[in-house]
Amino acid sequence: MNRAEQRAATRARIVAAAVDAFAEHGFEGASTRDIAARADVTQGLVTYHFESKDELWRAAADEIFRALVDAIPSERPGAGSAARREYARDAIRGFVRFSAAHPQMLSFMVDAGRSDDARMRWLIETHLTSLYAFVRTLAGARGGGGRAGLAPHLYYALAGASSLIFAVPEECVALTGTDPRASARVERHADLVADLFAP
Repeated sequence: MNRAEQRAATRARIVAAAVDAFAEHGFEGASTRDIAARADVTQGLVTYHFESKDELWRAAADEIFRALVDAIPSERPGAGSAARREYARDAIRGFVRFSAAHPQMLSFMVDAGRSDDARMRWLIETHLTSLYAFVRTLAGARGGGGRAGLAPHLYYALAGASSLIFAVPEECVALTGTDPRASARVERHADLVADLFAP
């Protein structure tokens, strides 16, 4: 591995550690010292790659939302309503599977959405506006223009339905005796959420 590859690998480890730290502790509670320890690098390497904690937070947000975009089928539906419905169902299943694999996304979003500050506005402009537009497309796929008015509710209902069970897996096990992280359970949940939002 050459130097450029080593730098890229180190940066990727730092960003992955930052995603976890910011999801667990929020922006205010996470420290670059903890992120460095999680990434198994020195504090100096963190500051070499990122000038500020805010810059690192933005890199972490970019990482998780790019991965989400990659997890959702990119092909657009055909002209018919059946094709739009099937695309919506596949996209919802992709979102659920992503949420199972990346449970920290919900915590990351909740922390960012609590305050009307520069980070929240940046997250909306950079990532959430396109995600919300996608949900508006899903609302249209459910049939009829009147459903478009439900888009704000569908957006938050879909986010919760797709990800909460994976964000609190230990609670789910203790409460229900079911581990939501088991692959068969993830698929069952993906089908359920698709049935609810794109019947």
